[in-house]
Amino acid sequence: MAVAVRVIPCLDVAGGRVVKGVQFENLRDAGDPVERAAYYEATGADEITFLDVTASSDGRATMLDVVRRTAETVFIPLTVGGGVRTADDVDVLLRAGADKVGINTSALERPEVISEIADRFGRQVLVLSVDARWDIDRYVATTHGGRKSTGIDAVEWARRGAELGAGEILLNAMDSDGTKGGFNLDLIARVRAEVSVPVIASGGAGAASDFPYAIAAGADAVLAASVFHFGELTIGAVKDALRDAGHEVR
Repeated sequence: MAVAVRVIPCLDVAGGRVVKGVQFENLRDAGDPVERAAYYEATGADEITFLDVTASSDGRATMLDVVRRTAETVFIPLTVGGGVRTADDVDVLLRAGADKVGINTSALERPEVISEIADRFGRQVLVLSVDARWDIDRYVATTHGGRKSTGIDAVEWARRGAELGAGEILLNAMDSDGTKGGFNLDLIARVRAEVSVPVIASGGAGAASDFPYAIAAGADAVLAASVFHFGELTIGAVKDALRDAGHEVR
């Protein structure tokens, strides 16, 4: 039986508010994260992802409060990422109410942190976020919202991350982020060929019709932000488009 496609709104949180920009710049306020998460759950979201874009120490306390309040209100899985550096950071977020935790920069700097987290909590809690950008003849992994290239092959990095213990790959096409030109199908297909864990496609969604293409290219789940936050698309419209294309949804 086919596994149902998950539709996941992503909320970038700064200073306790949801924000959204294009390629992480020119951020606009998009509301209260707990209210937004509750609204998305009520309208059919399968999971919620919070990205702590401040990720400073003072921002961390604010974010933990947001996670706690959301976990008390919302009962679909909650993934939290941003500024997670150690297995202890994961422990704190899980205790606050997160179901899964996303890591990016810290794993690139010290890949063994993936195994440390997976060994301690199980790989199902760990989402490796791969921010990929096209560079001459390949995709490279980036940090700092896509602004800083690591020079590491992004497809190879996704494969290695899964081998080390990541339970899912959140694949962010940084060239497409916020542009609404559609998902990067080439990137999805390349990563799908290298990993057996679920792949979440992110970056570039503009129309409901974009989502089935991402699944056809090999994604198991689809993630979007601004098209949901500013009312351009509903979760229901995306699920209808997926269903119409023959994909099973919850």
